[in-house]
Amino acid sequence: MRILLIEDSADLAEAIVARLQREGHGVVWTADGDEGAEFAAHEPVDLVVLDINLPGRDGFSILREMRRSGTTMPVLVITARAEIDDKVSVLDLGADDYLVKPFDLRELEARIRVLLRRRMGEAQSLISYGDLSIDLVSRTAMVGGALVELGRREFGLLELLMARVGRPVSKERLVAHLFGHDDTGSPNAVELLVSRLRRKLEGCGTEIVTQRGVGYFLRTGDGDAPLA
Repeated sequence: MRILLIEDSADLAEAIVARLQREGHGVVWTADGDEGAEFAAHEPVDLVVLDINLPGRDGFSILREMRRSGTTMPVLVITARAEIDDKVSVLDLGADDYLVKPFDLRELEARIRVLLRRRMGEAQSLISYGDLSIDLVSRTAMVGGALVELGRREFGLLELLMARVGRPVSKERLVAHLFGHDDTGSPNAVELLVSRLRRKLEGCGTEIVTQRGVGYFLRTGDGDAPLA
């Protein structure tokens, strides 16, 4: 899944990003409230982890705007504010959960799992295309019902391609989705990842096609063309 983290403490944010990436999530991180509001409005994410005290716009304002716009993605608020009035305020604004700093990263992880399971309960957790299917909850992939062993980033790559069947995904978007702020992220790293995933899907009726200068898309043996 893809998570947006809006948190201005670099040390805490880096720890959260590392933890969530180990769990297989793609993470977009910003330390600025104005940029966070833009990401929340336009980035395709599954959950937002939101601090309250931020440079630029504060978390209250970001949350209020998200709910006014009709956005239903789960929001987990993390803040040093422990007063009951603060908790009531963010929950009334539409937050799905509230965690007071300092906290154990294992608790943060557990709360995120609960919110994502709830969201998956409201949406389809199994995506299929041709003889290929992925389960977003268990984060497993199958070809013709047989399990395919994928690494964290390999699954993330396949997940994004499956979510956009018929439309090419650019290398730039894949770098942001799969690597976040990791220094190892680059177009070359994406090419290597695509190559590894192709090898693991050999014999599958669905293939990863390169559209030169545009990106990658999935195609079945029927020869589906990408949408413009």
